Amino acid sequence: MTNRENRTIILGSTSPFRKALLEKLNISFKTDKPEVDETPLQNETPDKLVARLALLKAQAVAERHSNSIVIGSDQVAVFDGEILGKPHTHENAVKQLSKFSGNTVTFLTGLTVIDTNSGLTKTLVEPFDVVFKTLTLEMINQYLYAEKPYKCAGSFKSEALGICLFEKLTGDDPNTLIGLPLIKLVGILGEMDYSVLSQQSN
Repeated sequence: MTNRENRTIILGSTSPFRKALLEKLNISFKTDKPEVDETPLQNETPDKLVARLALLKAQAVAERHSNSIVIGSDQVAVFDGEILGKPHTHENAVKQLSKFSGNTVTFLTGLTVIDTNSGLTKTLVEPFDVVFKTLTLEMINQYLYAEKPYKCAGSFKSEALGICLFEKLTGDDPNTLIGLPLIKLVGILGEMDYSVLSQQSN
């Protein structure tokens, strides 16, 4: 018979950013890498994409773990209805950031939590908006040469120097921007009879 109090938390991700976020809750957990095809489906909207991939990642990891609560997550950045790609070159990065000047980029983070004992599965999509400053070409080049975010979707690192490009951040949970909505996660864990605060005395 499994003990609900002894369930293991599994983060279905090897992202160092998500791992650091989950560590903020001061709970014990393990990580496991999901092997999932992340190719978008034809005509798939960004919100449907992140919800589907978060679920697939959690399911892939859940198959390997009993008596566990598995967390899966996926994120995309969207501008003008299009998912942002990686620039790869300085020239492409300049073009991307020039488009963002004075505009809003929306991050959509999909979150799935699965209790492998009961099969209970919760999936949600949490939005977070980044409003960019009016960016001059000089500002853009200064940033790009300093951080070289050419392998980052949108040509910026929101968790690092990219914050210098922002005018305002709008959302329910700043952790969502980095890739894991902790407020919603804590709520879902509570629904699964796993109290984060109760774990602090263990």
